[in-house]
Amino acid sequence: MDLHVLRLFQEVARGATVTDTAARARLTQPALSRALHRIERETGAALFQRSGRALRLTPAGHAFATHVEAILERYDEGLRAVAEAVDPESGVIPLAFLHTFGTWLVPPVVSGYRAEHPRARFELRQHGEEGLVRELLDGTADLVLTSGDPGDPLIHWVRLLEEPLLLAVPPKHRLARRKQARLADVAEESFILLRRGYALRETTEQLCAQAGFMPRVGFEGEEVETLRGLVTAGLGVSLLPLPHTATFPPAVTAPTTPHLRVTDVPAARDIGLAQLGGRVLPSASETFRKHVLATAPRTLPT
Repeated sequence: MDLHVLRLFQEVARGATVTDTAARARLTQPALSRALHRIERETGAALFQRSGRALRLTPAGHAFATHVEAILERYDEGLRAVAEAVDPESGVIPLAFLHTFGTWLVPPVVSGYRAEHPRARFELRQHGEEGLVRELLDGTADLVLTSGDPGDPLIHWVRLLEEPLLLAVPPKHRLARRKQARLADVAEESFILLRRGYALRETTEQLCAQAGFMPRVGFEGEEVETLRGLVTAGLGVSLLPLPHTATFPPAVTAPTTPHLRVTDVPAARDIGLAQLGGRVLPSASETFRKHVLATAPRTLPT
């Protein structure tokens, strides 16, 4: 059993299809299937069971997958440690971040770092908050940019800046001509929210509670821009950050949908940097962490 085969097993165990995994590895599907069967022969147990077109882990497969993750994580850490010992400036920095940060926060902090450390390389991943926590706990990301403290005792989080949230209303809404409004003014209307598990959903519910009501959910989504589009279509209201463009320096895009400043509650979300508590970061990631702490607070567009 070699590491390449274990990585193939890891991909399928994480939910990738045999077809996609084989294509990425430039293997035929039968060759990949033989590799998986070889692992099962060596472990002496069935690790997968078929569910429709997908493969699902058996209890034995789950047990084995946990150890495979640990083996590959330690091996990759070893490779990085050797590379950084030879040339710290060329280290790889695994960074995960919230989807909405990809247009304004991540580009300047990464480009600013690479201007000083041109040989540094990044592994970038985008997720919602739940996925970001998994990246840290699984060891696939050293650092995570997220909104709000994840609240996990294993994760250390530090606040970088505060991003305003505005009340987005349809263009023909009764409040559309205003520049500001109370959140309580829309207490009886349908809200368009991110699904549960996203920090912006929790923040919205907390702010509505402070305003004296619980939001009536009309629609749920997984992307802020999807929510903005549904508001524009007249399907409800929402608390959203302003849209940003990936310019240097970052700029705010003037939204076609009215966005009103909220006056009765402190409508904003915290943005911060997270890492596993107690873990000593590789030198490249530690240098980047210090760079983010120094530069990110200045990146909020105005």
